[in-house]
Amino acid sequence: MKKEYLNLSVNAAMSPQMFEDILAKVAELKKSGSADLSTEEDLSVAVMNLLGLEEHFYFTGVKTEKPEYFDLLNEVKLLRKSLMERLVPKHEGETWCISKHLLAATMRMMEVGGKLNANGKKDEAKKMFDSAHKAFSLFWALRLKLINADGLKKVAASEKPWTLQGIMNKLVDCCDE
Repeated sequence: MKKEYLNLSVNAAMSPQMFEDILAKVAELKKSGSADLSTEEDLSVAVMNLLGLEEHFYFTGVKTEKPEYFDLLNEVKLLRKSLMERLVPKHEGETWCISKHLLAATMRMMEVGGKLNANGKKDEAKKMFDSAHKAFSLFWALRLKLINADGLKKVAASEKPWTLQGIMNKLVDCCDE
């Protein structure tokens, strides 16, 4: 099957037919059994948590001046890299690093949103959660090759409502077993 990319521009809205075509491709992918998106979503969350652990081992090592924390950081990084290979097995250019940073940003924005929410700042929390969802959707759109790097840049820069988020909600459903 030829790989096709959706070149989304800031000014172009996704037509209902494009949306249906993508959903049909995903249904075909699920039916073929060649991808388990529910498991991959769980794996992406595991990678996010490992990225968080890398950060904590780094900061703990710096703050305590104990080099053993950097050794632990390295162990966690090796584990995270092995899981990333399952999520991004074939990459071009810098898609590996883009994927890693999208997942790390998602995790951090979720954490900030949780703190804002716990402090009663509901509107700010919602904005942060929406940003986390956008970053997570960008990761999946890139991972599933629904957009290419040029499309990623355009969508990320867009101030308009992002139509791929709705698609990603249908594509990646951790409760779909």
